Amino acid sequence: MALTTKKKKPARAPEKKAPEKRPERPAARGFMGRGRGESTYIQQADEWRGTTVQVCGLWPFAVGTGTPMVGVPLGRHIVTGATVCCDPISWFQRAKLISNPSVFVLGKPGLGKSTLIRRMATGLAGYGVMPLVLGDLKPDYVDLIEAMGGQVITLGRGRGYLNILDPGEAVEAAQQLADSGHEKEAKQVLADAHGRRANMVSALLTISRQAPPNDREETIIDRGLKYLDDHFEGVPVLADLLQVIREAPEELRSVALDRGSMERYKEITEGLEASLIGLTGGGRLGETFSKHTTNPMRRDRPVVYDVSAIDDNEQDLQAAVLLACWSAGFGTVNVANALADAGLEPRRHYFVVLDELWRALRAGRGMVDRVDALTRLNRQRGVGMAMISHTMSDLLSLASEDDRMKARGFVERSGMVVCGGLPSAEMPQLTDAVPFSQAEQELMIGWQDPPAWDPSTGREAEPPGRGKFLVKVGGRPGIPLKVELTPVELGVSDTNKLWHEQSRADGRRARRQSAE
Repeated sequence: MALTTKKKKPARAPEKKAPEKRPERPAARGFMGRGRGESTYIQQADEWRGTTVQVCGLWPFAVGTGTPMVGVPLGRHIVTGATVCCDPISWFQRAKLISNPSVFVLGKPGLGKSTLIRRMATGLAGYGVMPLVLGDLKPDYVDLIEAMGGQVITLGRGRGYLNILDPGEAVEAAQQLADSGHEKEAKQVLADAHGRRANMVSALLTISRQAPPNDREETIIDRGLKYLDDHFEGVPVLADLLQVIREAPEELRSVALDRGSMERYKEITEGLEASLIGLTGGGRLGETFSKHTTNPMRRDRPVVYDVSAIDDNEQDLQAAVLLACWSAGFGTVNVANALADAGLEPRRHYFVVLDELWRALRAGRGMVDRVDALTRLNRQRGVGMAMISHTMSDLLSLASEDDRMKARGFVERSGMVVCGGLPSAEMPQLTDAVPFSQAEQELMIGWQDPPAWDPSTGREAEPPGRGKFLVKVGGRPGIPLKVELTPVELGVSDTNKLWHEQSRADGRRARRQSAE
């Protein structure tokens, strides 16, 4: 038996390794491999905006925007980096996105609420809308209005006076209307001015007495103002109204129902006379309303009433001054609307700013009702409104249940709600008024965290929520944005001027001098 042996195959030569195939084009992160420029981080691509006509040749690289492009450019979308344009007047008038030209801004202090509104006011001024800051309690808007060439009207003890009996520009406007054949409109303008003056006298008496005047006293005030219009030369002040009540003309005695007895007339008007003496003689409300207006408001310029000199402890004076500022401001708006309706002047729209609203609401009785009336009628008066407060708790901590319900309606009726960083305890109250999703709530809670501490520099980093806001309109998804300021805006947005210089007081030197 023959044995066969299997031949072994010769060992193969090792195969040559194929050269690595390089991509002809760079991948999403660049050319792959060592030393070929592959990047582990891809920066966001730059975006440019244009109209459909301008970018039609760039197809298919053009995409539609995810945020409205109508209004004041506020900043960039936090997620996409796209520009976000937003303001209540443009979204109401041009974009038809909201049903009421108003915005309510909520957020913790120091996160940029006033800066956001200043950006809106600046942009709207470019569209021809006049900013009206009817009571700046800090002040936050004086530098901006001065930069715009507007009016800064300072009020406070010894700093400026506001005559509540001054009809302002109503008399000249009525004469202008009458000369052009609009007799009916002229009478309406004068009647509106008369009503505002009577309401302001009643409002000041309410704040001074902590109780409203009775019906007979209001009638005497109304008839006294008409008597002054007919018999007084020039613009009267409260002292002139007091003098008319003391002189007791027949027109006032008839409505006082004195039955022909002067003694009875004096008894009826004694309380009213005493209250007016308090308003004209430097009582609790000072002399702010006792003299002629030092700086009359104009309807063709941006205006800010600087009332920051009034101490926070003088809540009655703050309430009275704010009411007087609002009365004068909306009186000017009515005059402008009447002249525009008659075709004598161009139509003007105004952007009314009510900053630190919680302080105004707590200032005294009648403030909530006054703001409530403004928020219901601002659309008919042709004004946009911005109301600013810290939290919903500020609105829901008022004394009476009626005031709390009305204050909550301010947020519910606003065309848009803009929220910055808020604590988690605010969310139940906020979501009762506006439907925020869970993700939106967590976003706002994260913005209110304190800033990090940098041990290398010894300074705090920028707060995570500074300049970040969520624009919410009804049940639509919110638009998160970060406000970005220009160098010029930074110059008028400095609210820490008093902290730029270090204290120069030398304690050791003072103690040494006192010892000597």
